[in-house]
Amino acid sequence: MSAAPAETVRLDGKSLTRAQLVAVARGASVELDDGALRDVARAADFLAAQVARGEPIYGVSTGFGSNADKLLAADGPLREQLQRNLIVTHAVCVGEPFAPDVVRAMLCIRINTLLRGHSGIRVSTLQALAAMLNAGVVPVVPQLGSVGASGDLAPLSHLAIVLLGGGEAFFDGERLPGDEALRRAGLAPATLTIKEGLALNNGTAQMLATGVLALAKLEALADTADLAAAMTLEAFAGRSGAFAEPVHALRPHPGQVHVAARLRALLAGSSLIDIDYDLVPRFAPGALGAQRFDLAWRWDGERIHGGKKRQPQDSYSLRCVPQVHGAVRDALAQAARVLEIELNAVTDNPLVFPDAGDGQAVVSAGHFHGMPLALAMSYVKAAIPVLASIAERRLNKLVDPATNDGLPAFLVGNADGTESGFMIVQYTAAAIVNDLASRAMPAAVYSIPTSANAEDHVSMGANEARHVLAMADDLGKVLALELFTAAQALELRLRMLAAARDLAGDADAFAARVQGGPAGDDAACAAFRAGVDALRADLRDAGSFHPGRAVAAAHAAIRTRIAFLDRDRALDGDVRAAMQMLAGGSVLAAARAAD
Repeated sequence: MSAAPAETVRLDGKSLTRAQLVAVARGASVELDDGALRDVARAADFLAAQVARGEPIYGVSTGFGSNADKLLAADGPLREQLQRNLIVTHAVCVGEPFAPDVVRAMLCIRINTLLRGHSGIRVSTLQALAAMLNAGVVPVVPQLGSVGASGDLAPLSHLAIVLLGGGEAFFDGERLPGDEALRRAGLAPATLTIKEGLALNNGTAQMLATGVLALAKLEALADTADLAAAMTLEAFAGRSGAFAEPVHALRPHPGQVHVAARLRALLAGSSLIDIDYDLVPRFAPGALGAQRFDLAWRWDGERIHGGKKRQPQDSYSLRCVPQVHGAVRDALAQAARVLEIELNAVTDNPLVFPDAGDGQAVVSAGHFHGMPLALAMSYVKAAIPVLASIAERRLNKLVDPATNDGLPAFLVGNADGTESGFMIVQYTAAAIVNDLASRAMPAAVYSIPTSANAEDHVSMGANEARHVLAMADDLGKVLALELFTAAQALELRLRMLAAARDLAGDADAFAARVQGGPAGDDAACAAFRAGVDALRADLRDAGSFHPGRAVAAAHAAIRTRIAFLDRDRALDGDVRAAMQMLAGGSVLAAARAAD
């Protein structure tokens, strides 16, 4: 999904991919397959013949919704007026407009589904829609108004009304009346005939477009979450056994297996992961050279303990990353399966079957109903705060001196009690996680009947997918905050280990940092001194302390924009930089290049 957009995407109604849709959303043009256009023409001609025979066809020779029992007179202009009225009366969405990428994706989806040749639209009308997309005319589509059954009627009407010269559109960044946008693009308004209004506004394009674009973001964010977890694990000098391949072979959920493998790759080459517990010192306020901290260990009468607890398993937010991140990935995979089917599905009504002869040639069905997408999006919607929550828990562990395995409170020296460090970064993450959780209630369970109860069960899938798209951005903010915090913690850990090795060269100075040591010359003192000497030797022999290659590259990328926090400073610029780097993908790209 991250590949550069192709210049042109060929649409045939059968082979549109998510990557191609994202490319069109980002500016690629489209061309229409000749074979598909022949199918379109054949269906339009067949439908016209059926109407000429006086067949009662929903939305063609009858009214819409609860007016479906009203048969129109055999008057061509009246039936054409019906199609225009359908568009202009249904374009009633409210709220802020969708971003241009969403609207371009909606146009692409609508064109692709109509190319299947089961909708009755004319080739000329479909070509006009494609010309509008390729010219860069972006209809203004307010975000609120679809209930996700009978398709996205209102938002798709905002697309179609511009084709007719009405509504509003963006062109060259300017918001204009629809007819003026067409004029500046060198295009003329279209005129609709039988069934064409219904073909243009009856489908699932809004929920599908927002769903696909949301999934593109979320798949990148899932990779970013794995990277953030890996950097946090490095900062903790965590244990790797929970990520071993044989472990996950015993419970082979696809996402879980994938994440465990990805963590192994991200941590490859690390000398911090699985480091001997006692080598890791505990932060102590003070001034050890230019580091603005001192180090401490503790003697328990038998051995020396460092800052890292001697336990074979990390907390759940570290140890269970494959299980949690993996389950989120499985939710994304299920949504991808549904969206990929929908991309090449026919979703309007009624459906035209030119090969059916006199029996069931034009069928009223329910392909416009968005429930398949709505439920898939509700699954993703529930997964988003799960991923955000575990990231916030890791961040909280890093700043809490009771849980961060010897790092300073809030990741800053604070010897004089005046510095807050990363304290409030965790507050911000917590606020976003709470907001995401409060928005995770599935919209699909709240059907509200419409059209005088003719449409008595709707999907609310448009709201579901729209929520997911917005929530993806907020998930990214939480992950950016974790990366920002983990980079500080990792650097502190490395500085402390480097200082410990330097200190190991001076036996007396080192022994002075070990609390609880005995006094005198008895056997206890001898054991204490032997323990000190053994730890000093281990530190000297440990080699360099460094994270895995991918994590090191990500850390270096962060440091190009955000400096280590030696003492309190205004953090608003740092937070903005973290958000921008995550949105731009530079940190993830650096890790991938080194992986």
